[in-house]
Amino acid sequence: MVDSLETVETSAVMSHTSGNYPITTHLSIDHCDSVVQAFQTITQDGISIAKYDMDMAVLRKIFETMVRLRAFDETFKVAQRQGRLSFFMESRGEEAAVVASAAALEGNDHIFSQYREHGALLWRGISMEEMAHQCCGTRKDAGKGRQMPVHYGDKTRNFHTVSSPLATQLLHAVGFSYSLKLSQEKNISCCYFGEGAASEGDFHAALNFASTLECPVLFICRNNGWSISTSANEQYRGDGIVSRASGYGIASCRVDGGDARAVYLATRMAREYVSATGLPVLLELLSHRLGDHSTSDDCTRYMPTTLLEQSMKVGDPLFRLKRFLKAHGSQSCQGIDDDDTELFQRGVEEAREAIRRAEKEPPLSPVSLFDDVYDHSTFSLQQQREEFLRLAMP
Repeated sequence: MVDSLETVETSAVMSHTSGNYPITTHLSIDHCDSVVQAFQTITQDGISIAKYDMDMAVLRKIFETMVRLRAFDETFKVAQRQGRLSFFMESRGEEAAVVASAAALEGNDHIFSQYREHGALLWRGISMEEMAHQCCGTRKDAGKGRQMPVHYGDKTRNFHTVSSPLATQLLHAVGFSYSLKLSQEKNISCCYFGEGAASEGDFHAALNFASTLECPVLFICRNNGWSISTSANEQYRGDGIVSRASGYGIASCRVDGGDARAVYLATRMAREYVSATGLPVLLELLSHRLGDHSTSDDCTRYMPTTLLEQSMKVGDPLFRLKRFLKAHGSQSCQGIDDDDTELFQRGVEEAREAIRRAEKEPPLSPVSLFDDVYDHSTFSLQQQREEFLRLAMP
């Protein structure tokens, strides 16, 4: 143990190549025990605790999109269990984090998603049938059936195709935002990811590049506390994900991800900051995953029953926003408590019809695998194509 015989108060500053640092004569090795507060405007009981000027029509549209998203998810999850889809991932419990944040962006902002953000596409106007063609891998899929289900992409809606390897979209988003900077564009790139992706090296590389290159990118972390079956307590130490931003010199904010109004307001402010300054921002949205990670998962094998039940009680963003809207005289959310309500049922019927239509469409010919590899087909690729045709069609 090293003991100082005397400590002296000083206002001196140490000059260094990397910056100027205040000096102390007190020797200590400490943890930073402070916890970043979470911004909230609507409690988990749906009670407003703050006054903010926000267009109620926008909130109503956010709510309706969240209901459609849940109807879509539940219908497609059932379809997967019936063997009609090979794989699916739902957003139950995280609808507000996705839809409200997407609503706060501009239409020309580019979205780089992980795999649970198809609510952003619904907000931007994609049809359920278009998403069904992707999940079924039909010839009408914009990605030509070459991706596994839920790997959506839509160039017309500035939604970059989902990349399967975890966290790669973070680097893609930063690189794209740097191109926007060079082009002096005022739109931004927005990157969604889960807290599990923040354990990947790409997360740190992306934040460092965004900070040092001063890129107009908004990072949105959906922290639902689970990276598949690995809980947050096993994933990291420290104060979540938001605390990492300061280490890279990035502005940040922690938000209650189940509070749609708070998510919208925070994302809107962050988006304006990024656009005005050209600098990155990190938002951490605390949400609840109310179900399995995917249809290949069974959360009851690792998530304590009491924890799941508690999350169901406090983590439903639809309940919170519905109660808030009803308290403020909105008529758009009446009767959404039950699954047989009109708005939810319309969404279910739309989703069912979307699957029925997609199931009737065949996939593209396997020969199309050789298309789009290069701008112009190479000699070796043409040889491979011809060999494939000989073997497949003798």
